[in-house]
Amino acid sequence: MLTSSCKWLEPELMDVVRLFEGAENLEISHDADVVGACYENKFLVGVWQYGYRDFDIALSPLEQKSLIKRYAKLSLYKLLSEIFRKTLPWGSLTGIRPTRLAYKELEKRGEFQSTFRNLGVSEENIALVERVLAGQKGVYTRAEGNCDLFVSLPFCPTKCAYCSFITAPISATRKFMPAYLSALERELSAAAPRIKNLRSVYIGGGTPFALEAEELARVLRAVAPLRTNACEYTVEAGRPDTFTEEKLEICKKFGVTRICINAQSFSDKTLEKIGRKHTAEDLYRAFEMAKPFAFDVNCDLIAGLTDESLPEFEKSVDAAISLAPANITVHTLCLKKGARLKEETARLQDGLLSEMISYSREKLTAAGYEPYYLYRQKYMAGAHENVGWTKKGKACVYNVDVMEEISDNLAVGANAISKKLFAAEARIERYGSPKDIPTYLQKIEKIIEEKDKLFAQ
Repeated sequence: MLTSSCKWLEPELMDVVRLFEGAENLEISHDADVVGACYENKFLVGVWQYGYRDFDIALSPLEQKSLIKRYAKLSLYKLLSEIFRKTLPWGSLTGIRPTRLAYKELEKRGEFQSTFRNLGVSEENIALVERVLAGQKGVYTRAEGNCDLFVSLPFCPTKCAYCSFITAPISATRKFMPAYLSALERELSAAAPRIKNLRSVYIGGGTPFALEAEELARVLRAVAPLRTNACEYTVEAGRPDTFTEEKLEICKKFGVTRICINAQSFSDKTLEKIGRKHTAEDLYRAFEMAKPFAFDVNCDLIAGLTDESLPEFEKSVDAAISLAPANITVHTLCLKKGARLKEETARLQDGLLSEMISYSREKLTAAGYEPYYLYRQKYMAGAHENVGWTKKGKACVYNVDVMEEISDNLAVGANAISKKLFAAEARIERYGSPKDIPTYLQKIEKIIEEKDKLFAQ
């Protein structure tokens, strides 16, 4: 249990507590005060006191609050590291976008490495961030008026064991399909005047290829009037058991430039355990089927899936590399509420995950891939990260824009979160559509009205 004299800090401090197995059972009391030019944190778990001398009381209240949070978390991290005799790869950094902090520090100081070292980030991960920033050159652009379009298709053949999204087998949600497609058409039509400089289009899910060919064509037909330039266009096709040549032909016809084949693993045993209804052989078949259409292909893998061994994961990395997709993203398993796997899985072995991630970094680098985006999530196993790797010149614009939050994101459909960027003020406003399909359909006109207000600012 943790209590703090700064109540607003408690959720942030709990993020640090959860990084250490067993720490949630400790009685932790936190008190904080400004002493001269130093913000002092005192934690009552044994004896610990930590202060820093970079604190400037002339900072704006927002900057001051940010530093208070940063160094309170660092103090607690150092204490727990000492108690549990353990350090973590990202130190006290719990934010989901380490690269955003790196960019801020670069703007402010001309370098970010010293701040990251102060926060306990490993040299290996500092080097990773350096490589990601280098990989974003030529893609990273923060400007008013830039926009990415996201279309949500929350339909899947089955629900995977690790998934926390509000999805259900398409057999149970197909009854909503006609109304849902009509609502998407209504939203997309209303969205057209809001788009200035379109950077990318991304149709995601769910599993968009779970739709029938004509249903998919209907969505792409509704998107067509909005894509007035030759920007990147991605369809997250998804699982190989939903692939058909007809769906690939439809994508090509409407100008799609990139598809995603969400492998997650090339182990048949693992695929069965997570609830997939396909085999590794089906994955190879999907890649072969897509080859004549010359799409850039994104492929996802997950480290830490149910009972998967290091050799099995290594086999998946090697298999993905052998297929030579434009991008390979290596996720670390994240056990969230709503995912069946969370109820079935104890805390994963940090050592095993570290070996998996180390292997993927080594092999992908040797194969000519470079990291170009990374993000982290709460409840992520081993406090690791997700990293997108790309072949030279093949970085996915949508992934960079979304992860770095440097562009408007106009999102349509159920469970779609739109973001309006106010670049000059360095802030973002969000609007989340209802997660479940019936509520989304019921409120479609109000959703359109409220998004109009957000993007008219």
